[in-house]
Amino acid sequence: MKDLEIILDNQPGTLALLGETLGKNKISLEGGGVFQHGDICIAHFLVEEAERAKEVLEQVPIRVVNINDVVIQKLRQDVPGQLGLFCRRLANAGVNILTQYSDHANQLIVVVDDHEKAIQVSAAWMQEWW
Repeated sequence: MKDLEIILDNQPGTLALLGETLGKNKISLEGGGVFQHGDICIAHFLVEEAERAKEVLEQVPIRVVNINDVVIQKLRQDVPGQLGLFCRRLANAGVNILTQYSDHANQLIVVVDDHEKAIQVSAAWMQEWW
């Protein structure tokens, strides 16, 4: 899985175009979100086929500015504060979170500035909590 970082015009129909384009091409969105910032929207979506998604989106044209590696982290839903604890572990390891959202399976998705360190933190977290 990869994260697509997308810039959309902040106007009616742009998100619809994105969803329709991916749907016509049988590319599923597994999580993500869109956030308005002035005249643009910044979107992050989790997809299986990132390169193919980028190709079809750029044909309509929707601008994919980055394809990011992700850390997919399961958190204990029955334990309050898991988000803060996990994010603190990343911070203590010197890892900065660039983007955070959830997938359709209620897992934490993070894009970070140091993917290798974050994977190590994630592996240690899983041993401790699961």
